[in-house]
Amino acid sequence: MRTSLGLVLLLALAGPGLLTGQQLEIAEPFKVGTFEIDGEPEVGIVLRDQHIVELDRANRALELNPAYPPIPLPSDMLDLIARYDYGMKQRLYEIVNHLADNDMIDGNRPDYVHDVEDVHILPPIMYPGKVLNAAVNFYSHVNESGTPDEIREARRQRRENRGVPYLFLKPTRGAIIGTGDAIVIPYGRDRTDWEVELGAVIGRAAKYVSASHAENYVFGYMVTIDVSDRGGRPPGGFGQGSDWFVGKGHDTFAPQGPWIVPKEFYGNPMEILRQTLAIEGDVLQEARGGDMIHSLWELIEYGSSIVTLFPGDVINNGTSGGTAAGVANQRNQEVRYLQPGQTVEASIDGIGTLVHPVVSEPEPQGLTGAQLPPVRTYRRNQ
Repeated sequence: MRTSLGLVLLLALAGPGLLTGQQLEIAEPFKVGTFEIDGEPEVGIVLRDQHIVELDRANRALELNPAYPPIPLPSDMLDLIARYDYGMKQRLYEIVNHLADNDMIDGNRPDYVHDVEDVHILPPIMYPGKVLNAAVNFYSHVNESGTPDEIREARRQRRENRGVPYLFLKPTRGAIIGTGDAIVIPYGRDRTDWEVELGAVIGRAAKYVSASHAENYVFGYMVTIDVSDRGGRPPGGFGQGSDWFVGKGHDTFAPQGPWIVPKEFYGNPMEILRQTLAIEGDVLQEARGGDMIHSLWELIEYGSSIVTLFPGDVINNGTSGGTAAGVANQRNQEVRYLQPGQTVEASIDGIGTLVHPVVSEPEPQGLTGAQLPPVRTYRRNQ
């Protein structure tokens, strides 16, 4: 009898919804992100894309009610993602419901709820263990610079011989920036390109995960940009093929954010995805999931067949047509790569928009000659 009463008491203290075994309903959908609050990075809840709720203070206010037992809060976004299905999802739902039910979002708003324009938005995950990007994973991105006949033939061949995906690693700390931060064109690198992508955030450890079950391993989705250096490497030395480190690895070349949409509030990206990118307001990229060569779930299966994916790791789905060379070919004009002073806007419907000014890097001093040289020193009119 004592054991039974103790179990009932424990379930009662665990909060609404658990005693009946029913899933707690949510008053309205939310997103999660990382924000600078009083000079420190803090995990926050995003409501209506307009308001930022400080998670730690909102939780303390909720726990004043004895119906909500104290729980340890995540130290950062990586911790939240890892614990989302182990109690954090329940608590976030409870906080959002408490705010909505008591008119504390637009009405009697506490001081731990901020307008989005009043806080500095940081990268949502600081920082993922690894970022995997899919190369040439949209049919519209196959041979963008060819003639119309060459493009049609290349895409026909790609459909008939999909093969397995091509994934490459992108750096995290240093490369990852949040919305509003500047994309820095490295000194002497004058062929900087843009690629909007969907970032799928892994929610639990995944190894040899089937594509048919891959969605179960996703926490949520965010907007990403795979900024790319098309200048290549200088002649001589070891290897004359593609240099993915040079092409993808520069600082600021991996914008992410502005926040993460938990998957239950987004839907199936293979059915609803629409990703766009604009330079100075001119929309240059627009694509949907149906243009993808390998589905997001196939990318997860492939990636997890090589490395274990951990909570907070990111897999980017690849980009579509409309990169610099592709736009030049479509508009019969000279290739115009990203320039200092421009603004990049990358959006995904239902998630949000990244906005980044573009700046140039000053010439470095005191180097010995082993550095990556300016493109103009080995490529002229190529």
